[in-house]
Amino acid sequence: MTVREALNTALDEELTRDDRVFLIGEEVAQYNGAYKVSKGLLDKYGPMRIVDTPITESGFAGLAIGAALSGLRPICEFMTFNFSMQAIDQIVNSAAKVHYMNGGIVPCPIVFRGPNGFAA
Repeated sequence: MTVREALNTALDEELTRDDRVFLIGEEVAQYNGAYKVSKGLLDKYGPMRIVDTPITESGFAGLAIGAALSGLRPICEFMTFNFSMQAIDQIVNSAAKVHYMNGGIVPCPIVFRGPNGFAA
């Protein structure tokens, strides 16, 4: 099993297990992911749970954080993890600090993922 297949299987398992889980990011739906990690998920779960976004890392990261704070379980995928730096304020000051800043009362159940480095 390749890492890509393992990630796809893990995403599929979580999407099946919990209806609150959804995947959001650039090219995750119609294109099956820039590196085909989300291959087949749009066909299986539909466009309400596998959501393509424009190239607006800070925007869709913020949207995913808001969804997490509202009780959903987003998986926010960056095309490459270098691009996550465009959303670093959202990641650090909105997602990471909210639990601490609220004394542990407000959770932010979110996953940020994406590839890093070169591929063979």
